[in-house]
Amino acid sequence: MTQFETQPVIISPMDEFNQTLIENLHPPRWKNPQPARRYNLVVIGGGTAGLVTAAGAGLLGGKVALIEQHLLGGDCTNVGCVPSKALIRSSRIAAAVGIASEYGISVPDEVKADFSVVMEQMRKVRSQISSNDSAARFQEEFGVDIFLGKAHFSSANTIEVGGQKLKFKKAVIATGSRPIIPPIEGLETAAYITNENVFSLTELPERLAVIGGGYIGCELAQTFQRLGSKVVLLQRGDQLLKRSDPEVSDIIQDVFAREGIYTVLNADIKRIDSENGQKTVYYDVLGIEEKSTVDEIIVATGRQPNIAGLNLEAVGVKSDSKKGIIINDYLQTTNPNIYAVGDVCMESKFTHAADAAARIVVQNALFSVFGIGRKKLSSLIIPSCAYTDPEVAQVGITEAEIMEKPEKVKTFYVALSDVDRACIDRQTDGFAKVHVRHGTDKILGATIVSAHAGEMINQITLAMVANVGLRTIANTIYPYPTQAEVIRKAADEYNFTWLKGWVKKLAAMWLSWRR
Repeated sequence: MTQFETQPVIISPMDEFNQTLIENLHPPRWKNPQPARRYNLVVIGGGTAGLVTAAGAGLLGGKVALIEQHLLGGDCTNVGCVPSKALIRSSRIAAAVGIASEYGISVPDEVKADFSVVMEQMRKVRSQISSNDSAARFQEEFGVDIFLGKAHFSSANTIEVGGQKLKFKKAVIATGSRPIIPPIEGLETAAYITNENVFSLTELPERLAVIGGGYIGCELAQTFQRLGSKVVLLQRGDQLLKRSDPEVSDIIQDVFAREGIYTVLNADIKRIDSENGQKTVYYDVLGIEEKSTVDEIIVATGRQPNIAGLNLEAVGVKSDSKKGIIINDYLQTTNPNIYAVGDVCMESKFTHAADAAARIVVQNALFSVFGIGRKKLSSLIIPSCAYTDPEVAQVGITEAEIMEKPEKVKTFYVALSDVDRACIDRQTDGFAKVHVRHGTDKILGATIVSAHAGEMINQITLAMVANVGLRTIANTIYPYPTQAEVIRKAADEYNFTWLKGWVKKLAAMWLSWRR
């Protein structure tokens, strides 16, 4: 039996934690197995979407192969959710220490974050979590054949990897996305950082420019500022987190200003000059030229799909350089035997969205006969969360969609300053907005801005999935005091509005009868 050895992976710094990470996710001595005669499912890409697809199909008895070019776990485990939230956790502790005196706690003035230790702890927790996505686990526990190497379609029913050919009945493309690098003069020469290498830093940049004010840019800007960098955040548009309500952007921008982040909106970057290790960013703001000199630059200007080199044309799979692989509502490509899932094809580029969609792929690709039992991507109710402080969580209908048909939506708003626990915690930056169909208590969506918004939005998401309305939430007993009461208070607002309308009608009927 011929076995094919894989190419080694190196991650800086090569300490014990990154060595453990590699041992789990791209073992140096891994040998690709001899391919089966034919697979029920071959999955290209070992990030969240690919792992969930392969594990689900394997557990249900399918003969499955999973191909990964770099590290199993994809962006989430290696350069996304896991390491970023580890850094955010450290930065929140640093921020708490910085305001400890406001709570009557004396802290020495010289207390500061030890960046090298912060990064080491991040690598430690990442290596621990990586065992969940390990090649050994997926092979032994789920019965999945793991192939490490770059894959491409070689015929209508064959995928080639490392000189081996894998025949499939159905295939799934889950190759994810990568950072978009804007065409800024001097950027390449100056050198820059993205989410793909920021977690390899071992020294804290004294001065840092973050280009891009979306989820990734805002999270990293606040994190590095709190850990000790002097951060300038450059956003091309007129608001941060542009897909959020303008009110959300205003709150986050105010918080950033208080914390010392220099936020520049409407920044049109013209060029970057580099000299003696310093990088100077020149940009226009509404016709006025400004500049910022920094030590490092983080680029966070969006994501683009990983579709190059797959030879999609050979199997009739259509794609777009910006949108990625073209799919229908069943996650099926223009080739009915090939599906796609995750960042490579979906607008919602979140780990939890990829996870949920992957479960649909398993059902549709392997267990739907003549279309019976197929599930739709559009049926998913997918929340989102930016892990700034305060967090910004949203689900369902957006403010922009409401503005298109305002007469059909009723919004109930409660400021965190009206919630006792938020006042006690001194975390009153934020609010909850819950949108319902006009004349009913049916929840269409919500936005929550609070220190714990990512946890709190789950209540609204569950209510929407279970078709539970605001009236039921209003009748639910919440422990006092909790910040989650902001949701119940919004529900109380609904009840009050509804009852007030009925009281007026009853009063009018009574007065009419008394005449």
